Amino acid sequence: MSKHPATDTDTKSATATVSGAATDTTAADSTALIALLDAVEAAPGAAELRGRSYDLLRTPTAVADVGCGAGRAVAELRDRGFRATGVDPDPTMLATARSRFPEGDFRSGDAYALPFRDGELTGYRADKVFHELDDPARALAEATRVLAPGGRIVLIGQDWDTVVVDSDDAALTRAIVHGRADLVTSPRAARGYRNLLLDAGCTDVAVEVHTPVLTDGFALALLEGIARATADAGLVPTRSAESWVAEQRERAQHGRLFVAVPMFLAAATAPNRTRADA
Repeated sequence: MSKHPATDTDTKSATATVSGAATDTTAADSTALIALLDAVEAAPGAAELRGRSYDLLRTPTAVADVGCGAGRAVAELRDRGFRATGVDPDPTMLATARSRFPEGDFRSGDAYALPFRDGELTGYRADKVFHELDDPARALAEATRVLAPGGRIVLIGQDWDTVVVDSDDAALTRAIVHGRADLVTSPRAARGYRNLLLDAGCTDVAVEVHTPVLTDGFALALLEGIARATADAGLVPTRSAESWVAEQRERAQHGRLFVAVPMFLAAATAPNRTRADA
């Protein structure tokens, strides 16, 4: 859900809500994640990437935003003339979305079981969802089920192995970045978007890469979260993680932070399905 990675996805709610796949969460988890998502959605370049994803949906008709979280994208799509429905498995997220955007249509569901009839929609959008799914192909099959022939699919997400960080210790940086990736269910799902869409029979498949460069407090919070997660998982020694974070804090004090996060934006046209295919 958004264009920048979560700064700290160590809670169960990050998996449940950003993914659009149902898992057990607490209300406290969800409340913390809502605050995080608000920050992510306000990060540099976030609004522009959301806007580009809406453009790729093309015709403003019936669209599902899967893993909708607190509902910002649904509201923005409505402002553009779409009939947008947000889908999320988390009741706290849905309650927040309905409170913030009472005119919106928000429904309980997840990426594997969408609350729509066959061919009901003309657009499907999933932002930072597929990397949290253990079976992205199954989720895409569900997307094509609910789409009418010629409907549009738009996927957004980061490849967790490609976070770029300037650091004095390249080896430790690689260990932290790749260690954090290993904690994600499908960390390289985004680099597979093109082939996933082609395998599903989609046409007009196109992939763009948008790379925000982060140099502020948001970047520092991102790095602190990555280091904490890998240390807590025992993938790097705690002392090494703390030393790495201390270097990044020193860089922040002198305006020398540098983080780049390539975001993959894929779009395609859903295949024509006959009754026998379904």
